[in-house]
Amino acid sequence: MNRYDVRTSTSPRPTFADGATAGVGSLPHLDPAAAAAFAIGEFDIATVPTLPRRSSEELMLGQALVDIAGVRFDPDGNIDVSRDVVASHVHDAPPTDLGSEAFAGLRAFLDLAVKVRLDGAAVKWQFVGPVTLGVALHRAGLDRAVAFDLALSTVRRRLLDISAAVTAVLPSSAQMVVLDEPWFSELMFDGFPIPPDEAIDRLSSAMAALPAGTVTGVHCCAPFDVATLLASGPNVVSLPVAPELVDWVGYLSRFLDDGGIIAWGVVPTNGPLPSTSERHWRALSDLWCSLVQLGCDPVRLRRQSIVTPQCGLVNHSASVARRIARLSAEVGKRVQDQSSATRFALGA
Repeated sequence: MNRYDVRTSTSPRPTFADGATAGVGSLPHLDPAAAAAFAIGEFDIATVPTLPRRSSEELMLGQALVDIAGVRFDPDGNIDVSRDVVASHVHDAPPTDLGSEAFAGLRAFLDLAVKVRLDGAAVKWQFVGPVTLGVALHRAGLDRAVAFDLALSTVRRRLLDISAAVTAVLPSSAQMVVLDEPWFSELMFDGFPIPPDEAIDRLSSAMAALPAGTVTGVHCCAPFDVATLLASGPNVVSLPVAPELVDWVGYLSRFLDDGGIIAWGVVPTNGPLPSTSERHWRALSDLWCSLVQLGCDPVRLRRQSIVTPQCGLVNHSASVARRIARLSAEVGKRVQDQSSATRFALGA
C-alpha cells in the first residue's frame, strides 16, 4: 500500500452502472497528490479532481479561459475581456496548456493512476459546458454571438486535449466526460441570452467533439428543464434527487429505455450532514417507487444508475468531504445489492 492508501492493483472496479459511485469534480484539498488519492480511493469510478481552493485557475471557468488571448480571469472569479482581441480568434481556441496551474489536479491524478495501475478501470472527469461559459462571457461584455461562439470553440478544444491526455496514460480505460451546466437552470426564463434550441445545439456540438466511445454527460445541480437537456443527446444525466423529478417520468423512462444512465446526486453538499445514509437512501427509494408507479422500468432504474454527491465538495473540509463520499457509497451499495438481486431473479 502506498503512502496515500490507494489500491495498488487493477482489482475489478464497476463501470458506469449498478450503483457505482463517482465524484462530481471539485475537492477542498490543497495538495494535488492527496486529492488524487481521495479521488481514486473514495469512489468506485475514479474521478479526476479539480482544486479551486489551491488556485482560482482550477475553477471551472478558469480552466476554460486559461491562455485565451484578450480574456483575463482574476482570482475573485471575475472575467475581463478585450473585444477586439477576442473577436480575432473566436473560432480557433489555442491548445490547452495542461502544465498550467489550472490542471494541477489532472496531472496529479494521472501520475497516481500510473503508480496504482489504474489503466482499464473506468474514469470520470468534468468540464464546464458551452452554455454556462457563453453566459459568463456574455455577462463580461462580449457580444452574444461572439461569447457563445468562443465558448463552444474553447470547450471543444479543451475536451479534445484533456481526453487525449487521459487516453495517453490510461489507454484501456473507458472515460465518462460530464459537462457542468449550472446555467441550464435558467434556460427557460425570460431574458436568457440564447433560445433553448440554440442551447441544445451548442451542448450537443461540444459533446460531439469527444472521441467515439466516450460516455458523455451533463450535470446541473439546480432544478432544470429535463426535456431540453435530454434533447442534447447525452449518455448520462447527472441531477440531484428531488421529488419534482416525477414530473419528468416520461422523458426519464425513454432515456433509460434508450440505454441512458442517470447519475443520482443522493447526498446534499450544503446544510447539516446526517450521521447515516438512511434518509438519503429513503429519498432515492421513494423517488424510484413514484417513477415505477408511473411506468418507469424498475430494472433499468437500478441497473442504469450511478450514485454521486449532489455537487462538488470544495466548500467542505477534507474530512467532511470524505464523509459525504462515504455516505454516497453506502447508498450506492444498496443500489448495487438491489441490482445484483435483480440480475439473479432474471437469470442474468
